[in-house]
Amino acid sequence: MSDFMIESPHTKEECLHALDETLAAGPGVLAKYEFGCTKGDHTGYALVSVETEREARLMVPEFLREKAKVIEVAPYTPEEIRAFHQ
Repeated sequence: MSDFMIESPHTKEECLHALDETLAAGPGVLAKYEFGCTKGDHTGYALVSVETEREARLMVPEFLREKAKVIEVAPYTPEEIRAFHQ
């Protein structure tokens, strides 16, 4: 499994459509998302653990997949950060 950060931007006009499609994907998908819409940032954010980037991208509403950012992320340990300085 790998961790992926999903940023799924949409416009104010697309907002309800994006929310409806996320809801239609199932409660498990919706539960992974947080939204900035009420603060004027029309973006869905999710951190997911899945096998592939493609699997993560499928959690984005279909009409937004092309413009979504899906980035594999990983934590660093204190030892790894110290090693970067050497």
